[in-house]
Amino acid sequence: MVDIVPLSSYPSNIHLLPSVQTCNITNLPENYFLKYYLYHALTWPQLSFVAIVRGNKPEKYPKVVGYVLAKMEEEPTDGIQHGHITSLSVMRTHRRLGIAERLMRLSQRAMAEVFNASYVSLHVRQSNVAALRLYRDTLGFEVEKVESKYYADGEDAYAMKMDLTAMQIKDVPEADGEDADEGGEVGSMGKKGDDGKGGKENKEGKEKMIKVKVGRGLGVGDLVERNESTKS
Repeated sequence: MVDIVPLSSYPSNIHLLPSVQTCNITNLPENYFLKYYLYHALTWPQLSFVAIVRGNKPEKYPKVVGYVLAKMEEEPTDGIQHGHITSLSVMRTHRRLGIAERLMRLSQRAMAEVFNASYVSLHVRQSNVAALRLYRDTLGFEVEKVESKYYADGEDAYAMKMDLTAMQIKDVPEADGEDADEGGEVGSMGKKGDDGKGGKENKEGKEKMIKVKVGRGLGVGDLVERNESTKS
């Protein structure tokens, strides 16, 4: 069984980075230093995912069979907040199982929900028919333009993008009038003459502020204030 797990956000699987790098080197001509993977994992921990097969012995590391490495575009030229797929790879032994699609969809949803990304972009070789089929036909990416000699060997790339606005979490408008939740009374809470804990205010009708020491021996501070009503 193949599990899809986050690379860095909780629960962290950042110890799998060397295996992710091996998966990349095995399948793709575009390779990166290990610190580049680490940079993605620490800067955008919600966006990258790993496909793993767990072994029979729990003490052994699971086997990495795929990954998606993603980021948010730091300085978008169009001024629009969007994500970018840096790299996607699945081992040949585990292809045609829908793993690449699952990895992509998880990353895309995280871009929209966590970072409010308007769209996601990527580059793909013109000769990579299988990847094109995944991006265009399965996921719904569209070719924006062709970038000439984008790759180191001189091959052109399709610059593709997919709209994510439907996945964004929209702000819920506050209710008006009596339906608005403004922290009104609940039971006896907030009633005049009651401190919310069953105790009465002091004779002046005001709560007494008492300074108490906290965190002694931990070096976390001197004094903080808390509400403590005096009993009548």
